[in-house]
Amino acid sequence: MSTLTHPETKSSAMPATENSAEQNALMFEYSSAADPVASGSVPPIPYAEFAADLYATAPSRIIPLDLSQALKSAAPASTPSLAASFLRIEAGDTLETSANSTSELFYVIRGSGVSTVGDREIRWSQGDFFTLPGSTARHRAQETSALYWVNDQPLLDYLGVQQSHPRFAPAHYTHSELAKALERAANDPQAATRSRVSLILGNPGCMQTMTVTHVLWAMYGLIEPNTRQLPHRHQSVAVDLIIDAKPGCYTLVGTELGSDGHIKNPTRVDWKSGAAFVTPPGYWHEHRNESGERAYLTPIQDAGLHTYLRTLDITFYKDDD
Repeated sequence: MSTLTHPETKSSAMPATENSAEQNALMFEYSSAADPVASGSVPPIPYAEFAADLYATAPSRIIPLDLSQALKSAAPASTPSLAASFLRIEAGDTLETSANSTSELFYVIRGSGVSTVGDREIRWSQGDFFTLPGSTARHRAQETSALYWVNDQPLLDYLGVQQSHPRFAPAHYTHSELAKALERAANDPQAATRSRVSLILGNPGCMQTMTVTHVLWAMYGLIEPNTRQLPHRHQSVAVDLIIDAKPGCYTLVGTELGSDGHIKNPTRVDWKSGAAFVTPPGYWHEHRNESGERAYLTPIQDAGLHTYLRTLDITFYKDDD
C-alpha cells in the first residue's frame, strides 16, 4: 500500500496492472487530492476553435476535433465525454462512421445524401439534423457534402463499457420543419421576454430530460440583429457549431461575472460560418450579434446526462432594468 501527498498527474487512462491488490491500494492526504482539477491532475477543458477550412477540400474523410492531449485522454476526444468531428464526403462517395457510443448527432452543413444503418435509410440535405443510438452507418453523398458529427464515445471509453442496446429510436429533423418552428418562436408575442429565440430538439425516448438523446442536448437557435443574449452558465460542456453568421457576431466567455452583468476579462470568439468551438463548463458566456443580419447556431452539450444526474446547475443573469 502506498501513501502519497500529491495526486498522480499522469494520464488518467491507465491500463489495468498486474500488481497485487495491496500494491494497487493508494491513499492521498485529503488536502492534496480533494480538488484534482485545481492541482492539475485533472486538466481543465480548454477553449478551442476549429475552422471550416478543415473540411474545405477533398478527399472524403473524417476530421476529428481532437483535444485528447490537453484532456489527457487516451483516445480522440473534444471534451471529457464527447467527440466531435467534421465529415467531408465527395459526390458519389460513401463514408462509414462507427463509434462505441450510445448517442450520435449529425448536422448537415451542406450537401445532400443518404445514411444507411442496417435496413433503415435517412435521406438528408443541408440544414437537417439526425440522431442515431450508437451504430455503424454508411453515408453516401449525392453532392459533395459536409456534416458535423458528435458522439459520446469518450464517456464510454472512460467508463470501460460497450454499448449494449439502443436507448432511443433514430430521429430526423428536417430543415424545412425546423425553419417553420423557429419562425413561429421568433414571431411569438412573448419572444421579447425570453432569454433567446431557439428550439431544443427532443426525442420520445428521452422525455424525462427533454433532450435530443439521453446524453446529448442540442439547440437550434437564432440571434436577431443588434441583439445581446445575456450571460448564462452551466456545468455541461458545449461543442458549438456556427451555422450562419456575418462579421460582428461573437461569443464572450469568462469565469467571473460583474455586478453590472458583464463578464470580467472575457475571451472573445468571433463567429465564422461552418466553424466550431468549445465552451468549457461553468464559464459565463454571452452571444452578441452586431452584424445587422440574423445569425444561426447549434450548441451541442452533454446536458442530457447532467440533467439526469441533477448536476446541470444552469444559471441566467437577469437584468432587473
